[in-house]
Amino acid sequence: MSQFGKLEKTLRPILFFGNNWISLIGGALTTASAFVLVGFWVVSFFGHSGPINPYVGIVIDLCLPGLFVLGLVLIPVGIWLRHKQLKTAGELPAVYPQIDLKDPVFRRGIEIVVAATFINFVIVGTASYRGISYMDSPNFCGQSCHVMAPQWAAYQVSPHSHVACVDCHIGSGIGAAVHAKVNGTKQLIEVMLGNYPTPIKASLSELRPARATCEECHSPTRFVGEKLLVETMYGDDEKNSMTHNLLALHLGGVDSLSRLSGIHGHHLDHYEYVASDSTNQNIIAVNKHNADGSITQFVSADWKGPVKGVTRQMDCMDCHNQATHIFQTPQDAIDEAMQDGGVNPALPFVHKKGMELIQAEYTSQASAATKITSGLEDFYRTQYSGIWTGQRGAVDMAAKTLVAIYNRNVFPDMKVTWGTYPNGMGHSAPGHNPSPGCFRCHDGNHTSKDGKTITNDCSVCHNLLASDEANPKQLSDLGLQQAAQ
Repeated sequence: MSQFGKLEKTLRPILFFGNNWISLIGGALTTASAFVLVGFWVVSFFGHSGPINPYVGIVIDLCLPGLFVLGLVLIPVGIWLRHKQLKTAGELPAVYPQIDLKDPVFRRGIEIVVAATFINFVIVGTASYRGISYMDSPNFCGQSCHVMAPQWAAYQVSPHSHVACVDCHIGSGIGAAVHAKVNGTKQLIEVMLGNYPTPIKASLSELRPARATCEECHSPTRFVGEKLLVETMYGDDEKNSMTHNLLALHLGGVDSLSRLSGIHGHHLDHYEYVASDSTNQNIIAVNKHNADGSITQFVSADWKGPVKGVTRQMDCMDCHNQATHIFQTPQDAIDEAMQDGGVNPALPFVHKKGMELIQAEYTSQASAATKITSGLEDFYRTQYSGIWTGQRGAVDMAAKTLVAIYNRNVFPDMKVTWGTYPNGMGHSAPGHNPSPGCFRCHDGNHTSKDGKTITNDCSVCHNLLASDEANPKQLSDLGLQQAAQ
């Protein structure tokens, strides 16, 4: 039998059984979605890198490829069902309708089918790659799922807003990718069923270690030395009196002689701690691994039971736990806004009123935007009519800034409010960081069996050069006073 004859014998039943509505619908779906996909890719290539709207991305990079593959699957499914139906009914033909491969029109059709099959493989491969890439994009992670709104808002204004989410949250290799997709599927099911946690909290034990994330860009052994920190604050009086704190931070590190010093240097030793809660805010014991192989355990005097709980090896994330998803305190947020001009310090009592408005309870961000704006406007219209008429632009700008501060820190639908996500860097201070931070260990209360205590001496980490001073001499000496005002 000639090659044409063998091919004809193979194609006869396929074409016969393929003439059914399921296979035809599959062919239509595949063809239509292919044209749309290829058209979008062409526009995307010559226009811009991809869709800005996350839901457009879901349709183009996930739904349409799914329809394309579904269409391909329906074609053989329809053929199989048609064959089964006719076989059950005893209506299988003894001889399938003849086809003529010598007919140039029919042969051209076969060539088109073969070419289309090859193109389909290319489309499936490209769509799969684009779909996986899109699911790994910050746009998909942050905007496609509304429950991630707090993390997305914080990410956008963080120092790491240029770093893709997957660079920190997903490791390299097939195992890490599979684990991430399985976990993502679990979270998707939780969202669909409405039983996701509010607020969403990620314990440090569930995150990748710092050596695989932070240390890919930052070296903990780099010697930093001293750093001057200037904190600018505003009071609740009519003039919003400005004061400064100046601290010399002993960041240290590893010097040229391999000596450990400062905050970074001393924490490069091998430490483990045991926390009684998943957020690691209550540390009951600290284990120090000594050079001779022994372990010194420092236990909190307030803890009377056995040392049990979440054990974790300390790394960068224990202090810098908000390196990317930064949630401010009301005081810090307004002080920052007043310093950069978003809230004009010349507006009387704007600090006090702003604090009052953004800390009030609202049912939603939309309600907060309306009430914060009207609250500030009513205050100046009734209490300072001259300001209301003469500096209306400054009042409007202040209202918009206060709303923006609220919207990136408070999410009533996710039960995220001020202080929901504590900052481990620094320590508790009135009006600023409510978290114990450093004091989780450095509280003077963690003691070993031989009587040694983890120090709570402030000067080990920093020297306070000025405290609540309007015009610190140090700033004038450094020529920084004007910049700080």
